[in-house]
Amino acid sequence: MAKERLHDKWFRFIGIPLIAFMGHIIFYNRNEAGEQRFGFWIIYLLSLAETMILWEVNRLVFLYYRNRFPKLQQTKQRIVHAFVASMFVTIIVRGLNVYVFDKTKFWGYRFPLEAYLQAIAVAILFVIIVGGVYEATYYFRKWKDMAVETEALKKENLQTQFESLKVQINPHFLFNSLGSLSSLIEENPKEAQTFVNEMASVYRYLLQTNEKGLVTLQEEIEFIEAYTGMLTTRFPEGLQVSINVNEEDRQKLLPPLTLQLLLENAVKHNAVLASNPLQVQIWSEDKNILKVCNNLQPKTSPVQSNKLGLHNIITKYKLLNQPEVTVVQSGDNFCVSLPLINNSL
Repeated sequence: MAKERLHDKWFRFIGIPLIAFMGHIIFYNRNEAGEQRFGFWIIYLLSLAETMILWEVNRLVFLYYRNRFPKLQQTKQRIVHAFVASMFVTIIVRGLNVYVFDKTKFWGYRFPLEAYLQAIAVAILFVIIVGGVYEATYYFRKWKDMAVETEALKKENLQTQFESLKVQINPHFLFNSLGSLSSLIEENPKEAQTFVNEMASVYRYLLQTNEKGLVTLQEEIEFIEAYTGMLTTRFPEGLQVSINVNEEDRQKLLPPLTLQLLLENAVKHNAVLASNPLQVQIWSEDKNILKVCNNLQPKTSPVQSNKLGLHNIITKYKLLNQPEVTVVQSGDNFCVSLPLINNSL
């Protein structure tokens, strides 16, 4: 994920001189009680330098915690950590600033403890105001981005469902499925019943996931097993699908129909022959990665593809702010690496 940047040129350009002027007025008035060594504008320039140092140091604190807790759901963590760190930094920077003036008698007098506390309190007040503006603008932007992403994800889900249903419910698919069912009824009624159950499971899953943004890997596996059962009826010895997923990964999440789209793509673009089976392997690896790979054996008449299925998967992961989907095609293999999403998201 790209690191956050603060687009605050105008905020700093206006804010630093303004706060320096306010601080200057507060501390300039205090100097009337003691020896006045410098004129109004010299003191203002000193206040400007102090404000700039304090602003820039705290700005780095705000930026650090934005990058550490960037998500809208992490707002509380970001605010608490940034507030504590900012207070700590402000006390040190402003305390050292006053300490130097105190020990050098820069203003012609020594600073009592009350002066230290007042200088630090005023600095903290300004930092809270500035930090509040930074956080408010960031929160609003993230909230707006999330609203846009949520709407885009809904559209992407609908597009995925539409493309999937269009593939599955086209006359060719139904013709093959019903033709297989008709043959099974005559030859093997028991297997025909199994086929009907698998077909029902496939369509039930398609309808039920229409409103879901994420499903568990276990749900996807159960669906893909039913879907594979239907495909192997069409290609009895030409399709081999193996699933080897760690138990602890089965409750992790991924966008619905992800595995179906990848399996459909494999069948669509490769020859499925009993003499040379299409082999699709699905397994989980460390670091929350699910791999889906198939051997490449292109059809003699290549199928034109708009790559919408793979595009939908990649786009969904981007909208969910998840690590990128990796696609690798070697000489004889096609592999897709899918990040698994923790159930705590």
